Amino acid sequence: MYSRKKLDLTGQKFGRLTVLAPAANVGNRTAWLCRCDCGKKTVVRTYHLRSGHTKSCGCQNGDGGPRYALGLSYVDGTCVEMLAAKTVRKNNTSGVPGVDWWASKGRWRAAICFKGKRYYLGSYTRFEDAVKARKNAEENLHDRFLKEYEERTRLV
Repeated sequence: MYSRKKLDLTGQKFGRLTVLAPAANVGNRTAWLCRCDCGKKTVVRTYHLRSGHTKSCGCQNGDGGPRYALGLSYVDGTCVEMLAAKTVRKNNTSGVPGVDWWASKGRWRAAICFKGKRYYLGSYTRFEDAVKARKNAEENLHDRFLKEYEERTRLV
């Protein structure tokens, strides 16, 4: 069986990014912890480094541009900045992330995505109950994850 030799990018420079160490995979893709010339640390997939798609933490990009080039920090397939922002998507009809109307059942449905997986939180006759289920899941998954991430990055 053919096995591919694992790349070691540690110490290599890609644009303004210097590879510090291997990072947790982003989805099923290998990623690296990098330090930008501006001092910010970010996690970038191997392909984005080697192809030249990502050359900085985003400090040189301004607003707009491809998401992978903005220097977003991904941990276990989860974008830290997007979790922290707690934004509501444009196509959301309930006004609460992860809560939607399940027309075929005539109920409100609550779900949450975390680390690349979608978790079904139940269906509810009352909108308020679906919102409560979603908020509890956010506290237990997202908020706890963000707190641990902030503590880890403070130590690095």
